[in-house]
Amino acid sequence: MLRAIVFDLDDTLVDQAGAARRAVVGWAAEHGITGADVADRWDAVSDRHYRRYQSRAIGFQEQRRARATEFLGVDATDAEADALFAGYLTRYETQWAAFDDAVPTLRRVRAAGLRTIVLTNGDDDHQRLKIDLTGLAAEVDLLVSTSTLPASKPDPRVYRLTCERVGIAPGEALMVGNSLAHDVLGPLEAGLAAVLLDRHGAHPGAAVRRISTLHDLHW
Repeated sequence: MLRAIVFDLDDTLVDQAGAARRAVVGWAAEHGITGADVADRWDAVSDRHYRRYQSRAIGFQEQRRARATEFLGVDATDAEADALFAGYLTRYETQWAAFDDAVPTLRRVRAAGLRTIVLTNGDDDHQRLKIDLTGLAAEVDLLVSTSTLPASKPDPRVYRLTCERVGIAPGEALMVGNSLAHDVLGPLEAGLAAVLLDRHGAHPGAAVRRISTLHDLHW
């Protein structure tokens, strides 16, 4: 029997990619960097260093410094790199917004008597601030950030440990998210059911349960 639905956060409930792309354009321009490919270049740099953070090769603040200095092409002390990234971060946080289907879906899940859990690859303080500022905190029963776990998604231990925190078995949970590896294949391996949220049609041939909006989520 289903007892909880576990949601990914970034680009599932919150438009993280859109916030990042909007924020970086103004920040980059302040440092003399312009062009149609600014957001794509930032995405590439950010993805590389964030993956290093997720693999525990570097810390959360270190990946921020690495992203800022590589993108801007500068050498900087830690304090200088922190200050550079802060210019981006201020813009980024003001751009955070939940997708229109996020709150209605969370409320629908809770009305059905199910727990609403968020499982996210990220720093716990940072992700808690995100759900607070986007108005999601009141709709979420439990936030689990992988910075509080021994591994990151898609390690199967992450999903099992999340279920343990909720007090349920993996077979009593459904994972929903936008990443095929992190939110579908990993959970399935751990014994959860899973649904891929494919907002932009990036996985038309995926042999998994797939929806294009959270409004279409059924359990």
